[in-house]
Amino acid sequence: MSDGRHDKDDDNGPVFAAEQARQGEIILRTRTRRVIFIAGLVGIVILAIAVRLAIG
Repeated sequence: MSDGRHDKDDDNGPVFAAEQARQGEIILRTRTRRVIFIAGLVGIVILAIAVRLAIG
């Protein structure tokens, strides 16, 4: 096949080459995307602290 997949194995599903099975990378090309990403990380930390304080 042209996409590099092998034929489907009946028991285990499709088989992919190691190069195709690697995880993607986070691409933050613009300043806006970087700001949104970092704001999300900060928001998660603030939410964790708020939940921790609410539980006591």
